Amino acid sequence: MTSHEIDYRIYGEEMQFVEIELDPNEGVVAEAGSFMMMDEGIKMETVFGDGSQKDSGFFGKILGAGKRILTGESLFMTAFYNDLTGKRNVSFASPYPGKIIPIDLTEFNGKFICQKDAFLCAAKGVSVGIEFSKKLGRGLFGGEGFIMQKLEGDGMAFVHAGGTMAKKVLQAGEVMKVDTGCLVGFTQGVDYDIEFVGGIKNTIFGGEGLFFARLQGPGTVYIQSLPFSRLAGRVLASAPRSGGKDRGEGSILGGLGDLLDGDNRF
Repeated sequence: MTSHEIDYRIYGEEMQFVEIELDPNEGVVAEAGSFMMMDEGIKMETVFGDGSQKDSGFFGKILGAGKRILTGESLFMTAFYNDLTGKRNVSFASPYPGKIIPIDLTEFNGKFICQKDAFLCAAKGVSVGIEFSKKLGRGLFGGEGFIMQKLEGDGMAFVHAGGTMAKKVLQAGEVMKVDTGCLVGFTQGVDYDIEFVGGIKNTIFGGEGLFFARLQGPGTVYIQSLPFSRLAGRVLASAPRSGGKDRGEGSILGGLGDLLDGDNRF
């Protein structure tokens, strides 16, 4: 498998986007809905399946589409090609506040495993597949279920993490424990399992869930500080209730509290 060699630049701090520079006949595939902008002369094509091969036959396309259904993604991906002479740029934006992580698959022996909604875009030729969990406990309680995304090839791929990203390089036998929702991805040498928190008080009143993700090296692990599920939960908790009153900063004091905290809506 030979992926296209692309150059890139990441802009921004918290709401980032990645700009891909395409030489003539180079291409990039992206998750549907991540496109931001592109130069004149770039051809856009909707691809049925994972987009790793342009002509893989009918059954190959059905298989690729089936993989994407299992990971909860759209049936289609979008490919962008530079059909003209000279360099052309195309950009893709992160879906919510966080960081875009460049993954050079050649540094990770051609394979990287990530959570199902982390993939943003990749060089043409990178395969976006599925990784089944072989451990029952991990599949039932690991947050991501039995299926994670698998990026394979020898090109560049880009994944998105919420909040601030931490990169941890684990030595052989080294173990770390992570909140299951904070795990972004890891290299194929990492052993991933789940571990019960333990303790009655921790289980009932801890508020951190019942299980940790247990990661054992050797390999590299990427961790996010703000999973989208956590962000969405906070937004939902502060949304207006059925009675029409939201849970604002001054909600205990009613209208007077709204005036004190600067919320002067009438």
